[in-house]
Amino acid sequence: MTELKSTVAPYDGKSVCLFCGSSDGKHPDYLAAGQEFGRKVAEAGWRLVYGGGGVGLMGGAARQAYANGGRVVGIMPGFLRSRERLFDEVETVVVESMHQRKQMMYDESDVFVVAPGGIGTLEEVVELLSWKRLDLHAKPVIFLNINGFWDSFYKLIEDTVNAGMTPESFLSAYVNADSVDEAIRLMLQSEDTPHIRHDGR
Repeated sequence: MTELKSTVAPYDGKSVCLFCGSSDGKHPDYLAAGQEFGRKVAEAGWRLVYGGGGVGLMGGAARQAYANGGRVVGIMPGFLRSRERLFDEVETVVVESMHQRKQMMYDESDVFVVAPGGIGTLEEVVELLSWKRLDLHAKPVIFLNINGFWDSFYKLIEDTVNAGMTPESFLSAYVNADSVDEAIRLMLQSEDTPHIRHDGR
């Protein structure tokens, strides 16, 4: 068991943050994609930053990254430790709040990948995209759109553009990957992603 701590150990390599569900979901493709993503992140030599849980897609990704020799850091609010059951074989940081968790996940990551998940995942990515809308960061955001999971979310964003509430340029603030291989390819290409300003006010 790894000793729990409140700060992340120094790391000089590239890191990808995975936002995803703490449930397996009804379709087996979701969990399989999470596991495959974790394995391929390890094979690519990147560190996996995730929400710290040992269950669902997040647990599947972390376990496969760890099993394949990858560096993994989980970041978990203290009040969720029993609910999402820590995968404490890896480096695990326990923080005080959800906000602190998201801020630390952001600070520790170069790229974000958003796999299928529920309302928690949706809340995380909406805040991340809101920061991007306000030009607070230019880090790539990649949706792992297994079986069209995120299609309705894309439609909602497009509706806000069509209603004049969001600038059309914001449609380039994220990219779509229909497979794990495509998400990994986009992750590895992320250094070439241009910074497009989305707040023209």
